[in-house]
Amino acid sequence: MTFIVTSESEINRVASPALPLAPEVYNRSYQDQLNNVLRLYFNRVDSILGQLETLSVPYGAFSSDQDQTATANTATLMTLNTTDFANEVSISSSKITVVNAGIYNLQFSAQFANTNSNVQDVYIWLRQNGTDIPGSTGFVSIPGSHGGTDGHSIVGWNYFLSMAASDYVEIYWSVPNAAVSIQHLAASGTPTKPSTQSVVATLSFVSTLP
Repeated sequence: MTFIVTSESEINRVASPALPLAPEVYNRSYQDQLNNVLRLYFNRVDSILGQLETLSVPYGAFSSDQDQTATANTATLMTLNTTDFANEVSISSSKITVVNAGIYNLQFSAQFANTNSNVQDVYIWLRQNGTDIPGSTGFVSIPGSHGGTDGHSIVGWNYFLSMAASDYVEIYWSVPNAAVSIQHLAASGTPTKPSTQSVVATLSFVSTLP
């Protein structure tokens, strides 16, 4: 169960109670009225605090254990095939989909490899619900191969996105030269190092929509 606090929620409607004015001398009726107002107020506070004990927000952490290639000068999707953690955020190949509307922080990284001896460029951008997001394109260069070893670079950054319920976002990339790929690396030794996912992406709930 996910609770998202909005401006319409009960927690934002809690205000200090309007206490009745005290009489100059002790009055049982006034005291009973005061106690009842305070009792109702603190009962409401207790109820909200009980809900906050189970408060959670949407999130998703995903990755890919597959090599990914692209045709030169062609918009290509980064795909994800592993769900590491998720709460009301899901993946379907390239699509990262949310259940709840809100502002989300998308972070990603991709492990690029270049088999060409020259430095090669990569463009990366976002599409939301199939439409390019203006201003989202990043442009980076991957080192050339050297001494028989491919050039490597891990590239990543983050974006804030305004998403409605059931919206999805995808990460696209393109290369002028197909010598550049996104590479998954197996575990290796001396020293022992764990495997490398080709793409890692997380989507975290930040706030309700303004």
